[in-house]
Amino acid sequence: MPILNEISALVKRIPTSMQEILNERVIQIRAEIQQGVKKPYKQVLNLSSGDPQALSLKPLTFVRQVLAGCLYPTLLHGDTLPADVRQRVQKLLGECAGEGTWSHLETHGIRKLQHSISDFISRRDGVASDPDNIYITNGSTAAFMTLLKLFVPNGSSLQTGVLTPEPSYNGFKFALAAQGALVVPYYLREEQGWAVQLDELHRAVLTAKGYCNLMALYVINPGNPTGHVQTKDSIKDVIRFAAEERLIIMADEVYQSCMIGEGMEFCSYKRALMEMGAPYSNMVELASINSISKGLMGECGLRGGYVELVNFDPSMKQNIFKLFSAMPCASLMGQIALHVMVDPPRPGQPSYPLYTNEIQSNKRAIINNVRRTLGVLNSLPAITWQPVMGGMFAFPRVSFSQAAINYSQERGQEPDVMYCLRLLEDEGLCFLPGYELGMTEGIYHIRITLAAQEEIMKEALQRLKNFHLRFLKEFPTLERPGGNTNPDPLTATASSVMGHADPNTPLGWRH
Repeated sequence: MPILNEISALVKRIPTSMQEILNERVIQIRAEIQQGVKKPYKQVLNLSSGDPQALSLKPLTFVRQVLAGCLYPTLLHGDTLPADVRQRVQKLLGECAGEGTWSHLETHGIRKLQHSISDFISRRDGVASDPDNIYITNGSTAAFMTLLKLFVPNGSSLQTGVLTPEPSYNGFKFALAAQGALVVPYYLREEQGWAVQLDELHRAVLTAKGYCNLMALYVINPGNPTGHVQTKDSIKDVIRFAAEERLIIMADEVYQSCMIGEGMEFCSYKRALMEMGAPYSNMVELASINSISKGLMGECGLRGGYVELVNFDPSMKQNIFKLFSAMPCASLMGQIALHVMVDPPRPGQPSYPLYTNEIQSNKRAIINNVRRTLGVLNSLPAITWQPVMGGMFAFPRVSFSQAAINYSQERGQEPDVMYCLRLLEDEGLCFLPGYELGMTEGIYHIRITLAAQEEIMKEALQRLKNFHLRFLKEFPTLERPGGNTNPDPLTATASSVMGHADPNTPLGWRH
C-alpha cells in the first residue's frame, strides 16, 4: 500500500495547529451555550485569525454585485445593478466558456484577469509586468504549496531549507512541513520594530550549512503577526543578501492594501528590485504573492490569489506551468473577486463613491481598533508592544511570573498557550498564542486581530482587561503597576514603545 504509506508520512510531517485546537474549543463552547450551559458570557468572540467578515466588517457592495450578476445574469436586464456593474459582468462572462460561470476554465484562469493583474502591478510599481509571468491560484497558500513542490526536490541527500522569519504566518511553515522541507529561522528584531537584520540573516545561513540545502528566503511585508512594514532600503538590503546567497525570494505581500501607520507607503519587492538596476534587476528570482483573503478586500471564503514570477529561467517557468496545469483552475468566484481587487471602480463610474466609502470605512475601523487596542494594552502591567504600521494584527509581548510558568509546565503547555486557553474558558475570548507563530525561548506573545467591527473590539478589549488583571492577582509579576506610555501607537518609533522589555534579549535558534 505505497500510497497509504505516503499519506501517513505526509500527515506525520504536518504539526498540530494550535489555531485548530482553539477553533474546535470555540465551536464546543458555542454549542454548550446553545444547550443552556451557564457561562459568564453570552457569546464567544474569536479574534484568533484574520477573517474580517467573520468579525462583522462589511463586505464590499461592488464585489457582491458583480458576483451576483455573474451567477444570475438575469439581473443584467433592468436597473437592479448599477451600469458599471452590468458592464463588468458582461465582460467577465464573455471570457468564460459558454459565457457562463458553470463551465471549466483554462488552467491559467480568465485571460482578461491575467492582463488586469499585470496592469495593476504596472500601475503600482511603475514598471512593466508581463501577463505570462502571472499565475492565478486558489489563494496564497495554494501558490506557496505549488511553488514548494518545485523548490523541494525528491531524493536529495540534504533536505531543502527555506529561511523563514520568526515570528511569522504559521500556514507557510505547515506548507514547508508538508513538502518535507526545513524551516531555517531568522529572528526579527522586536526591539527595533521587528526589523529584518542582515547580521541575523547571515547567522541563519551559517547555522544551516551542512544541515540542509538553502533554496529560498521567505519574507512577509507588511508583517504577520508583527505589523511591521519594511522600508525600501531594508528591502534592497535583503535583495542584495539573496543575490549573494543565490536564494529565491518568496515575498508574501497579501497585506499591501492595509497600510496603517501615519505616512506609511507600501513598497513591493519587485519595485525595489527594478529600481536597483543591473545586475540585481535581471538576476534575482522573485515570486510575489497577493490574495483577496487579506487586506481591505477580506474575502476569505472565496479563495483567490496570484503569484508573479520575476527573473525565473524559462525552463523553471515551464515546470511551474506544468504543476499548475496538473490541478483544477482557481475558483471562478475567487477569480471574479480578484478582478475587482486589481481593477476597482474608477472616478466617474456609478459605483466609485460607495466603493471608496466602504474601503475607507473598513480602514478607519482597523485604525481605530489599533489605537483602542494599544490604548488598553498601554494600561496593563506585564505587557509591552511595538507600533502597528501595516497588516491587521497587534502582537504584544506578555511577561509571565515564574509561578505562571511553573503552572503551565505542570500542564504540559507553553505559558502563552495556557494564557490563551484560560482567556477562552473564562471570558469567551479567543486570541492566538505567539508560540504558534515562532519566537525565541522564554519570550511570549499573543496575536490580536484588528480587522473587526469596532463594537466587537471594544467588548473584546474589556474582556481582555478583566481577565489579565485577575490573572496577575493569581500570578503576580515584578512588573511596575502601569503598562507602556506611548501617546500614539501609529506614529511612535520602535525605541519609544519598548517599555520594560529588555533590548538585549538574545535572539537565537528555537530548539
